[in-house]
Amino acid sequence: MDSQSNKSNRHLQAGSRHAASPSVIVIGAGFSGIAAARALHDASFQVIVLESRDRIGGRVRTDYSLGFPVDLGASWLHGVCNENPLAPLIGRLGLPLYRTSEDNSVLYDHDLESYALFDMEGKKVSQELVSKTDVIRQDHSEDMSMQRAISIVLERRPDLRLEGLAQKVLQWYICRMEGWFAADADTISLKNWDQEQLLPGGHGLMVRGYLPVINTLAKGLDIRLSLRVTEIFRHHNGVKVTVEDGSTFVADAAVVTVPLGVLKSNCIKFEPRLPAWKEEAINGLGVGLENKIVMHFETVFWPNVEFLGVVADTSYGCSYFLNLHKATEHSVLAYMPAGQLARDLEKMSDEAAANFAFMQLKRILPNASPPIQYLVSRWGSDENSLGSYSYDIVGTPHDLFEKLRTPVDNLFFAGEATSMDYTGAVHGAYYTGLMAAENCRMRVLERYGELDLFQPVMCEEVPVSVPLLISRM
Repeated sequence: MDSQSNKSNRHLQAGSRHAASPSVIVIGAGFSGIAAARALHDASFQVIVLESRDRIGGRVRTDYSLGFPVDLGASWLHGVCNENPLAPLIGRLGLPLYRTSEDNSVLYDHDLESYALFDMEGKKVSQELVSKTDVIRQDHSEDMSMQRAISIVLERRPDLRLEGLAQKVLQWYICRMEGWFAADADTISLKNWDQEQLLPGGHGLMVRGYLPVINTLAKGLDIRLSLRVTEIFRHHNGVKVTVEDGSTFVADAAVVTVPLGVLKSNCIKFEPRLPAWKEEAINGLGVGLENKIVMHFETVFWPNVEFLGVVADTSYGCSYFLNLHKATEHSVLAYMPAGQLARDLEKMSDEAAANFAFMQLKRILPNASPPIQYLVSRWGSDENSLGSYSYDIVGTPHDLFEKLRTPVDNLFFAGEATSMDYTGAVHGAYYTGLMAAENCRMRVLERYGELDLFQPVMCEEVPVSVPLLISRM
């Protein structure tokens, strides 16, 4: 991986028919950007990746400061199956997966027997009550929030109304739904909340983190770190990209993979301005927030389940902890706030946020010992992400994801927010990177007059030769 070079070497010149190869600038070194760069590099394009952070990975961040890998961003392979476009790579690398679910339901995205639910007084909730409680959805002609839809159903069906502990368990299920979308139920679209495709095989936690995967994809690529793009100028036969220090890069085309939150912030100027339909897609999609407060303890003092849940009168008051000891054998719990709670916790210091999470844990386990180390993610206030991942907000069509992916002249777009089917997932980001690379390759070679229609497309993956390593302790 090349480090940042001096200004005189920072120009990837526009291609011509006599150039050694066509050229592309990839903006963003997350999974979609690295996937696009890898594919174009392997197709003999000149490729430079510009990344604003001092590391690759984007919203994939594997931290080793505790002495072992912990993913502070994306950490699951959603769909543990060979149909998942990332499965061949993970299989070939021999990276272990810990299966935390056998099914793919949004609300039951982990096995019920792997839960331990408690009320605020530390009393355990019976499994029989949990299995009988579910979020209710009815079809409506107009779109509305999930919260409003649930309220309407309960108003019309008095027999479905819940009281006492059962109502609190219902709020916990709403809390889990909010965690899935990283958004509050009063903003999630009723019509579009289940439009994503869920691959078979359940959910597998990346035991050693996602960093080995993206490091493998990035090997040998020309990646320039700590270069924040401020302007993208396009013309009929090329692009010019300007970074914060005034340096410019010129190429035949660009692949834009920055997060949706960054696009919404307008910190990158597009010249000429993006068409109205593209701006509509950027403005119309929601960006959710989910963080992790990872607590490392001296010893394990909690039940041997995958999730510890706390029920409360409102979804805001509910919480859950991922038991990483089950998968990694390290004495670690990860508190995972989403939506408004995540935003409120980002206003606190790391110490205060970690103490808040620990006090939630002490509500259900009064004898809990304090953590010896902790990590706190802040995806909402991170200027390089400005949120966790995208979702459908009330009143907007689901095809905005497709509009966000659609190229504009010689600008191509990728990232989880450009995936119609796998929104918010690492494999969605990865696959859109491959699609953008293939669209870019064909468009540029068509202009050069060198397009070979019989050349295999880059999106086709080699069949997995090594089975996925899946455990269930």
